[in-house]
Amino acid sequence: MKAFSLKTIFGTASLALAFGVPALAADLPQPPPPPPQAPVAYVPVALPVYNWSGIYVGINGGWGWGNGKWTANTAAGVFSANANDNGGIVGATLGGNYQIGAFVFGVEGDWDYSAINTGTTSTICVVSSNCQTGNNWLFTLRGRAGWAVDRVLFYGTGGGAFGNMQTVLNGATTTRTQTGWTAGVGAEWAFAQNWTAKIEYLYVNLGNGAVSGTCPLTVNQAVCPVGTPFSVSVGLTENLLRAGVNFKFNL
Repeated sequence: MKAFSLKTIFGTASLALAFGVPALAADLPQPPPPPPQAPVAYVPVALPVYNWSGIYVGINGGWGWGNGKWTANTAAGVFSANANDNGGIVGATLGGNYQIGAFVFGVEGDWDYSAINTGTTSTICVVSSNCQTGNNWLFTLRGRAGWAVDRVLFYGTGGGAFGNMQTVLNGATTTRTQTGWTAGVGAEWAFAQNWTAKIEYLYVNLGNGAVSGTCPLTVNQAVCPVGTPFSVSVGLTENLLRAGVNFKFNL
């Protein structure tokens, strides 16, 4: 019998290892599978709440209607009459808000050109051939306080009102600046990060102004004899319905 050479012995051992190791590995116990992963919980992302704090500028416009009440004191007694007035308004706004939680408070001022007047001369005064009331400009300075529901703000407002009162009595025009008060309510919507739109109602009382004159020939001479002097107190109140757009500078 031939003796095996070293080369033959190593070759045989290599073949045994090549075929035997996989079989041996198959017989060994396998590691357990990895534990299942827990599902990832869904956490909703909270949207940022709108912040109303900041300084803002804007424009506003709308319609006004009201009443001019004339009260004349004559030798024959006291006589009064009313003149309804209406017209458009447009102007500019400047204000500021500060927010604590859902509570929003601030201050706002606006100046409006006003075309609120009786439109045409009317014979409403028993002691005058004609009387007319008008208002050409209006300025308000008001506090505001309200409750914000994210991007919507509901508010009340009130403060001082300043405007001119123009009266026409027997063809003579008198203009004076009146001081009064105003109050109202409104709602404002933040339709973009720095832009808001609002609608509001204001009641304005500009108080009373005094006018004097003499009785003309064209009125009832038994009530007001021609040439007799008399005095008139004129009160002006207005209702304003306005819309506006503001640009807010963030604090």
